[in-house]
Parts: sequence; C-alpha cells; structure tokens
Amino acid sequence: MTADPADDTRTRILRAALDLFAEHGYQRTSLRQIGERLRLTKTAILYHFPAKEHLLAALIEPLLADLERLLDAAQGQPTDQARWTVLEGWVDVMLAHRRPLGMLFHDIALVGRGDTYHRLMVIAMRANDLIAGPDAGRRERVRAVQAVAACSDPIVFFTDVSDEVLRADMLDGVRRLLVTPTPTDGALTGATSTGATPTDGPPTDAAAVLGGLPAAPPGGGRRRPGRPRALGREQVEAARRMHEAGTHSVDAIATALGVSRATVYRHLTAP
Repeated sequence: MTADPADDTRTRILRAALDLFAEHGYQRTSLRQIGERLRLTKTAILYHFPAKEHLLAALIEPLLADLERLLDAAQGQPTDQARWTVLEGWVDVMLAHRRPLGMLFHDIALVGRGDTYHRLMVIAMRANDLIAGPDAGRRERVRAVQAVAACSDPIVFFTDVSDEVLRADMLDGVRRLLVTPTPTDGALTGATSTGATPTDGPPTDAAAVLGGLPAAPPGGGRRRPGRPRALGREQVEAARRMHEAGTHSVDAIATALGVSRATVYRHLTAP
C-alpha cells in the first residue's frame, strides 16, 4: 500500500521540528528554519501545522496518548496490581518518548500552552490516585507523587544511560521508596506497596505490606501494658526490614505489629 505523500511530509516536518527544538530550543526555532532544513516553504509547513504551537502539540500527543491508555488499562485492576501496572508502564512510556521529554525539559514553560497543561495534570492526578490507592492518607498520597517523579525525572538527567539499565535503576528506586519487598523472581508486577511511612493516622497496614502480617489492633493504639507477647518469625523479619529501611520508628513498628516497644527492641537487638 502506497503511503500518503501528505502524511509523509507531515512526518518529515515533525521529525525536523523535534531535531531543531532539541538543538536550539522551541523559542529559538522558527518555521523558516524548519522549512530550510526540509527544503520546504513556510507556506508548505503552515498547510500542515497552522501555527508553531501545533507542532509542539503534535510532538507531545503520542506521549499523552500512551499515558492515557496505560491509566485506562490499570483503572479496573485491584489496588496493588494497578499500582505496579502504572509504575512499570509509566517508566516504559517515558523511555519510549525520551527525545520529546528532553525537549520539554529545556522548554518546560511550553507545557502551559493550550490544553496540553490541563491534560497533563489530569493524567498526573489519575496516576497519583491509582498509585496511592483508595482511601489513602496524606503520606500515601505524597509517596504517590514522589513515585511518579521517580519514574519520570531520571529520563532527562541520564541521557547517556541505556534504556535497560535506566529502567532497572528507576524501578529499583521507586520500589525502595515504597518499601516493597524484592520479589524472588525479579518481577515487579503485582508486588504490594502502600507507602512506607504511617498515614495521617496510625500505620494500620505497614505490617501487612512488609510481611503479609495482621494490621494493628482496632483503634490503632499500642498494645496494652502487660507481659509482652513473643513475635513469630515472619513478624520478626518484618520488624527488622522496617527498622533497617529507616522509614519506621520503633513506636511505629510496635503499633503496626500490635506489641509493646520492649518486644520490638528485644527482637531487634537479638542476634
């Protein structure tokens, strides 16, 4: 099937525009320069793109469309699966659009033009909600925003790092941010995470996140005074992971496991 010459010309214009925007910046690149590179008149370019802003929108469109498809795919999934579908997919989309992202990094104010900014904000808010999960507290929501940044920002700062290496580093970083146990098979999809620090209230789910353990007692308070109960092996391992991660105080660990501080200290200091 023969390609439409108009489509081919449009593709060439977009490719040249991206090259020139990356080299000189959006503001310092004129339609005349784009035309000269392609041996086209300015009128020929305006036939396909009535204004330079339309070039920018067309270059960003594939990135936005891919992110929207990703969020649509994750929308109906269980919370934990949706979280990692978004995070892994977000990294993959960012890597697939490294050049346009580099252009935006140098001319970030351009995102505010037209509907692009509003659309990008809607995408970001949807991603934050899916990562944080339903009924998330303030700290989970903060971690969700940080997680999106961890899956985006390194793309424009480490342009000399290969996709494969950068992807592994970024996902490792966001996993550490959310304090998810490292899966034995190296796969991240389906891993559980809700944020490492306590929410606005007591950390009702930290123990479950780090070891499949029961949450704190109803009411979120500490265990009542009395003889400290012993912890099971899995609970001890979870407590040590929480402590070594540096994201939970002994008080927070005791609350999450429903035991006294003395019990936590005893197991943390045991060989």
